[in-house]
Amino acid sequence: MYDDEKEDIELDYELCESCPFNRQRPPFFGPMGPQFQPPGVGPGSSGGPPSGPPPSVTPQLGGSQGIGVLAVDPGSIRRCRFSFVYLRLRNGREFWIWLTFVGRRSISGWRWTGRRWVYFGVDLRQIESFYCY
Repeated sequence: MYDDEKEDIELDYELCESCPFNRQRPPFFGPMGPQFQPPGVGPGSSGGPPSGPPPSVTPQLGGSQGIGVLAVDPGSIRRCRFSFVYLRLRNGREFWIWLTFVGRRSISGWRWTGRRWVYFGVDLRQIESFYCY
């Protein structure tokens, strides 16, 4: 595992104060990645990562176009479950996720690092805008 990926994973867990998995961090990172199964992920579940990378296009969020940008609440982002979603956080970070869970105050799924998918969660208050692909 690369040091920059481990740092990203730790940051992602800290962003989500209300995420249920935040109470238990993954205990060990081995050569094959995290040695744990996130909630709802395992054989036969639909909560795993996609088999390939996200779309190669990067949507333009906000600005004068505003196409596809929605208010961030559970009802508006729920329709994006089990699809690619491009997120922009309030801290300026932007990335693709594969959304698997939408709660009242948080979302979780798989974030693309540029090389692979890592399990991820964020508080809805941290999301500035999103685009469902």
